[in-house]
Amino acid sequence: MDLGLENRVALVAASSRGLGKACALELAREGARVVICARDPVRLAVTAKEIASATGAEVFPVEAALTGAAADLAELLAAGSRYHA
Repeated sequence: MDLGLENRVALVAASSRGLGKACALELAREGARVVICARDPVRLAVTAKEIASATGAEVFPVEAALTGAAADLAELLAAGSRYHA
């Protein structure tokens, strides 16, 4: 299926495991550049490598909790902006 995501940037929160990781993986398979975030920097780095290896997509990990802190949300959005083509 072609969702028209080639060279688009997808921001996926809570994406180092579970449903967030699955969503990030599928978006990457569709050709999107993926910005993933999670609290655990080690797990985040491993997930980014796994997704990139499986899909060939660009994956940008951002350590952020997104528990309501505006600074974390601003950082994630800024990361997405940096990677937009």
